Amino acid sequence: MRHTKNETTTQTLTRLITALDKQQPITITYTKADGTETIRTIELYDIVVSAAGDILLKSMDRDSQESRSFRLDRLVSYTIHRTAYTVVRPAADEPKTHPAYGLATVTVLYPVDCPATARVELLADALAA
Repeated sequence: MRHTKNETTTQTLTRLITALDKQQPITITYTKADGTETIRTIELYDIVVSAAGDILLKSMDRDSQESRSFRLDRLVSYTIHRTAYTVVRPAADEPKTHPAYGLATVTVLYPVDCPATARVELLADALAA
């Protein structure tokens, strides 16, 4: 288990992007907006930056089988597993049932052959912009 307080955001992002590339599930300890902690096993499918500048982990929750987003700054600890994804993700072209208001995301697209460390640098550049 890795504690995010013991590593930089870049180190955490590098490990999470690597897990995303390898499609390895992650068990996270996460602090909710109300201050309570929850433990979830997730399957990442995207990492985006919100209009407010927050890094969001878009994932499928293994327990609920639904899509969830988690703010990176609220991540307390995580463990990357060496197993495969099991949750079926909805198709990208399915219509959203609830439109999002007040939150715009910037999806950073990466070349397939771009290593994880270069992706972190691209994400850092996107945050600085």
